[in-house]
Amino acid sequence: MESKFLVTCNNDILKVELCGRLDATNAEGLQSELKNFTGKKIAELVFLAKELEYISSAGLRVIIFAKQKVGVDAHLFLVGAPDAILNVIKMSGLDNFMTVIDTYAK
Repeated sequence: MESKFLVTCNNDILKVELCGRLDATNAEGLQSELKNFTGKKIAELVFLAKELEYISSAGLRVIIFAKQKVGVDAHLFLVGAPDAILNVIKMSGLDNFMTVIDTYAK
């Protein structure tokens, strides 16, 4: 599956749709895209991960970057992640500062 991402922002909700792999080959591109929202009021950071097959440490760093630089006060969601992705998130401890849910309806 092709790796890709789509970043959209409506009002104060920043959504990141992930597909395929989030690794060293594309994490920098996603981080660069997210930098465009630094300084804007973001209430919710939503990572839609239903189609995500793999996440590396570089991908995890992008999520941390998003929380620290883009949405410091934002509520962070991981939506629809497959078990393999959830296992990596839990092993890294990122589940301690994000809400893991199956669906997101905003």
